[in-house]
Amino acid sequence: MTALGEHTGKVVLPEPLPPLRRMFKHPMLMHHNRLAVSVLVINLVVLGFALPGGITPDFAADASLANFALAVLIRRQRLINLLFRLATAAPVTWPLKVRWTLGKVYHFGGLHVGGSVVGSLWFAVFVVLATVQGAPTAVLVLAYTLTALLAGILVTAMPKMRVKSHNRFELTHRFGGWLTLVLLWALVMTRIVHSGEPLLTAPQFWALIVLTVAIAAPWTRLRRVPVSIERPSSHVALTRFTHGRKPFAGSSTAISRSPLREWHSFANIPAPDEHGFRLTISRAGDWTGKFIDDMPSHVWVKGITTAGVANIETLFRKVVYVATGSGIGPCLPHLLAQEVPALLVWATRNPRVTYGDGLVDEILAVQPHARIWDTGAHGKPDMVELAYAAYRDFGAEAVICISNKKLTWQVVHGLERRGIPAYGAIWDS
Repeated sequence: MTALGEHTGKVVLPEPLPPLRRMFKHPMLMHHNRLAVSVLVINLVVLGFALPGGITPDFAADASLANFALAVLIRRQRLINLLFRLATAAPVTWPLKVRWTLGKVYHFGGLHVGGSVVGSLWFAVFVVLATVQGAPTAVLVLAYTLTALLAGILVTAMPKMRVKSHNRFELTHRFGGWLTLVLLWALVMTRIVHSGEPLLTAPQFWALIVLTVAIAAPWTRLRRVPVSIERPSSHVALTRFTHGRKPFAGSSTAISRSPLREWHSFANIPAPDEHGFRLTISRAGDWTGKFIDDMPSHVWVKGITTAGVANIETLFRKVVYVATGSGIGPCLPHLLAQEVPALLVWATRNPRVTYGDGLVDEILAVQPHARIWDTGAHGKPDMVELAYAAYRDFGAEAVICISNKKLTWQVVHGLERRGIPAYGAIWDS
């Protein structure tokens, strides 16, 4: 095992970018937020064109439905996989700045946020105009009920509220979303009946058909599957699945022990010469702790495997993977596949004790020069310095960091503000 510790020299980081360029690397201006704002800007442009003729309740309702459609569809698994496929189709001969931007494809959640918020604002406009113009009572009752429901969903989805009570957020988002769809159906059908328009010629009817199919599709693949679990330590469970097709490297699978309550996504670890795949589940909360302590024989899965952030590796000639603890899970399938030359930097406590000799030996077999920092022996390192040193020594074009939220953002933004392409999860779902 490659060990880094007290013999590692001080790393001198490059100077930050000029102030103007550095400003666009600030977390507040990350691509996720830019996409959310772009949805708002496009809607403001639409509003500007519509204002001279006056905004009618029907126009506001249709604008709301269009934005809700964006919010729902951008989260569909097949569309996510398509977005990754298109973004990573660019050859490595393209300019690095172009590939750097394409690598931000996983920020698509900004469109979900923008569509949800702007759609709710348009719906509020519809409610006001419908009230002023004396819409039928049935329409108003449905509209005000929907307004209260949308407000509840938005409030629980706010970052601070979501972190404070994630289970409440997930339940509100799921059941509130389903109820919203039902109420939208009732509202649209009521409006169509009152307008006298033929049902099959109403675009709102077909829009809801599409949304209903999109929301229901993953649940049509709901199934309970067997799982075998190895627990090398009380901190981690190595979970093996043999159902269905082998997932592609860099994808994730959502699993649950109670499918109507909560779901948790983990990176798939398929090995080239093995059937099935594995998940690395580390103790990081009540659900994972119970999973490790009370290992189930079966779990629920739904939908299809979905592309994750590390899939953007193919945009670059060489990459550095930076992982802490169980962050090795999402990195390992890419290291095993060896599609792109890579160097691993892994900081974790007592790796062989925590994860077992088998997993560590598997890593070293494909990454003999991996830089593994034992935090039990050497304490916590400066991960930005370790990441930059590996990037410099390996001649990489990008760094992919898989860690907790605080450290991921520290590494990603610490490198990007110095002109180094860096990527990591943004916890937007």
